[in-house]
Amino acid sequence: MTKQKISRVGLYVDVANITRNGGYGMRFDILREFACRDSGEPVRLNAYVVYDDERAKTDKEYRERTFNFHSTLRDFGYKVIEKTVAWYTDEAGNKFGKANTDLDMAVDALLQSENLEKVVMVTGDGDFIQVVRALQNKGCRVETVAFQNISSNLKREIDLFISGYMIPHLLPIEGAENKKPWGEIGSRVRGICYSYNHAKNFGFMRFLMRVSPGLWITDTRRSDSPYATAFAHESAFDPSTDIGHLPSRDVIFEFDLAHSEKGLQAINIVKVTP
Repeated sequence: MTKQKISRVGLYVDVANITRNGGYGMRFDILREFACRDSGEPVRLNAYVVYDDERAKTDKEYRERTFNFHSTLRDFGYKVIEKTVAWYTDEAGNKFGKANTDLDMAVDALLQSENLEKVVMVTGDGDFIQVVRALQNKGCRVETVAFQNISSNLKREIDLFISGYMIPHLLPIEGAENKKPWGEIGSRVRGICYSYNHAKNFGFMRFLMRVSPGLWITDTRRSDSPYATAFAHESAFDPSTDIGHLPSRDVIFEFDLAHSEKGLQAINIVKVTP
């Protein structure tokens, strides 16, 4: 039996960027599992956070909440890299803070890539395009996970982009606690409308059933595809949805899975982003 090759993985998370752009509440344990799918070895797990030291001196709740969050990240095996907020005063006397982790994250990814085969960057910031190119030129496969306000140029540069909304359980779905597990009849999932017949007023939704090596196998007719397809009638979409813009790979929907004579059916379809 041929021994499966284990790839060395580096995961770099721009926590502030993700939190501001739709990823608040993201589960870092699920993120680690996604990055290390296909038996990947987590060589580097870096989480870049912003810390307001001045606020922490007077705000006990902020101090304790931040401490607990950073401790949880460390429990999951992440190295927490803190960038302290620097405070300035402009000419009008207004006080403002600055803290940017981009440079730290870029330098670390480039230096540490010598020992990596795959780099997963969790950010939607287009400033990382040159970093992505440099990593690829060093022989690394580069993937990106993000939720909202994602640079279109960044998406074109990386080897694989996947919306964080699409990864099962990565971001909890409000009200889904009392439903079936993701992917089962009666569950609520997220996906895209990849096909729509405007003459007959129906389309098909595609969603990720499980995290597996074959994320490129989007043809759900294949038994090894990790995706599934659900029929969607026009009446199942929220009235605010612009059906005329479908199909679209950029619009993420939430929907319930129901059973129909033809298989899975999507109902109660609501747009999540953009």
